[in-house]
Amino acid sequence: MSLTFAELLKNSSLLGRGFYARPAVDVARDCLGKILVHGKTAGRIVETEAYLGVHDRAAHAWRGLTDRTRVLFGPPGHAYVYFIYGMYECLNFVAEEEGQAGCVLIRALEPVAGIASMRRRRPKASRLEDLASGPGKLTLAMGITRKQNGADLTRGPLQVRRERDQRSLEILVTPRIGITHCADWPLRFVIAGNRFASRG
Repeated sequence: MSLTFAELLKNSSLLGRGFYARPAVDVARDCLGKILVHGKTAGRIVETEAYLGVHDRAAHAWRGLTDRTRVLFGPPGHAYVYFIYGMYECLNFVAEEEGQAGCVLIRALEPVAGIASMRRRRPKASRLEDLASGPGKLTLAMGITRKQNGADLTRGPLQVRRERDQRSLEILVTPRIGITHCADWPLRFVIAGNRFASRG
């Protein structure tokens, strides 16, 4: 359902630090149905994956603290944005307590506000369902780049909001997609039957 930006703000509240300061698996599951906002664009989160820090060989933090992963080891509720395949940027939310390096990859969104801007950024997406149906697609549609790496999700133009009338969701749990290590771990969470989820 498309909303005006004013309607979205009126009918939702900003998530605080405590939402993110929990196990990455819990945050990944609970992000479903929440609204990701960047500037004047917004989308409902419909698919996520959890990454478990130094205990997870698929996680960037597995090798420990580096300049690249410093944000992951920092306070929860910040954005970790990285470049992949030489062409796409991916958005993660830092979870767990400071020093634990868990995070949540945001894999797909249902566009709900600023859709005209999203279409301009993703002109090859002919259907609404294709605008943000993957981690690289959604960052393009939302105008999120590595400039947002380290951004505080609890303030500023990149934030996550809870709708006041969010309904209960049926959640599908599967192995993560497109990784080599720990590929069988059931850490991907999807709103069951949602047409805006990735096709992976």
